[in-house]
Amino acid sequence: MAEDAPNIADMSFEEALRALQQVVRQLEDGEVPLDQSITLYERGEKLRAHCQARLDAAQARIEAIVLDAKGQPTGTKAFDGAE
Repeated sequence: MAEDAPNIADMSFEEALRALQQVVRQLEDGEVPLDQSITLYERGEKLRAHCQARLDAAQARIEAIVLDAKGQPTGTKAFDGAE
């Protein structure tokens, strides 16, 4: 793996997802030596966790429109994921 690999914490969701997809392709290919496979797997897990954290943060920011009894918008409330 390249020593100049980008810092995961600095990656956007899309960058981290592309990097994770690349890790998966390399591991699935089966041509990587064992030690490098372990390193790739560890990086992949960090990338997965980063993507999940970014998704969780985005979900927390989503707001639902609140309607009154007449169906008119009255404001917003935080999205809680439960319907």
